Amino acid sequence: MSRRAVNPGRRGSDGGLPTVASLLHHKSRSPSVLTMALLALGVIILIVYFNSGSGGLQIPSFGVAVTSRESVSRAEGSCTSEVIQALPYLKKAYGSAMQKVLHVGPDSCTVVSNLLKEGKEAWGVEPYDLDDADSSCKSLVRKGFVRLSDIKFSLPYRPDSFNLVVVSDALDYLTPRYLNKTLPDLARVSTDGLVIFTGNPGQQKAKVSELPKFGRPAKLRSNSWWTRYFIQTGLTENEGPLKKFEQAASKGNYEPDCQIFHLNS
Repeated sequence: MSRRAVNPGRRGSDGGLPTVASLLHHKSRSPSVLTMALLALGVIILIVYFNSGSGGLQIPSFGVAVTSRESVSRAEGSCTSEVIQALPYLKKAYGSAMQKVLHVGPDSCTVVSNLLKEGKEAWGVEPYDLDDADSSCKSLVRKGFVRLSDIKFSLPYRPDSFNLVVVSDALDYLTPRYLNKTLPDLARVSTDGLVIFTGNPGQQKAKVSELPKFGRPAKLRSNSWWTRYFIQTGLTENEGPLKKFEQAASKGNYEPDCQIFHLNS
């Protein structure tokens, strides 16, 4: 919040606050006035220090909301991070079908690593480059747990290779032309269903830095658009796991930022 500079030549008789110099040179002023002036000076110094940005607490301007790092990252959009949050509820909804899972989408190494630590059989398909992957992710790639594959073409797996296929941050970047090929192929490798996480229009946007990697901005489609498209593609809602998932999420006060669809394969 900007402050008007104090004119040092202005006198007390002009109606302005007395300067510190005038208070110090005129000892005849009462101690109470001096005390008040010093207190005011201290407050001003503290405000300047806190707003300086040099390690101090940032005091926001009026009308500007303070947001945490977590809330900023969620607003920028990552349905793969949403998958991590949803895993406990997916386990309750799908039970034994979570024993053999394929995750398709960016940051697949994180999802696969989480599932492997819990004793699940897990594999991943990373549709984008892994130039900036860490050593643990590269290890999963070397061991074959995570593969790099363009999902616009057939997945490198046989039919019914997995119980459950979970997809995130991938279908939003495909045009209907490629969705017509990719969705049936995802269903082909699954025996118990598909769980698809898509962006929510008006809440999430692709990061500008990610656009070169994805090749095109995300197309965030509405729930009704996806529902119509799934019906046209011949994919029906997986009602049993859907109800169990919603019940578990309600008990855990979990409210996803992404759209989540449970489909029969």
